[in-house]
Amino acid sequence: MTKVTPAQLSDIPALSHLLQQLFTQEADFHPDTPRQSCALRQIIEHPATGQILVARDQGQVIGMVSLLYTISTAEGGPVAWLEDMIVDPTRRGAGIGNELLAAAISHAKQQGLSRITLLTDATNSGAQRFYERAGFHASSMIAMRHYLRF
Repeated sequence: MTKVTPAQLSDIPALSHLLQQLFTQEADFHPDTPRQSCALRQIIEHPATGQILVARDQGQVIGMVSLLYTISTAEGGPVAWLEDMIVDPTRRGAGIGNELLAAAISHAKQQGLSRITLLTDATNSGAQRFYERAGFHASSMIAMRHYLRF
């Protein structure tokens, strides 16, 4: 039976493994375990920045979703970015993604957030359909990035 709970520091290795899987299928990102582990630690240790929820089956982490908080001037208050969502490929098709997303939406409502925004690869029509079924809609905005790596 799957249970969705907040991530713990001890989950970081399993979450990093899930992010490796996610970033190998996304066009814009590449796996970098030290970076991912550092970011996961920062979110878990500083809950004011966001929340990572994990799906567990018999204690084993099999999926994750992360929400990062910010303030929207358009909304006049707090909103979230859904940053990472992945279910272990061997566990897909069992409704775990639906459970994770529902838990993330419920958490956002409990926190008084007025919007969740996410990005998905333009070519990932399966993910787009998944999010549309959950009430997400395509935006006319496009993502643009300017990297500031030293």
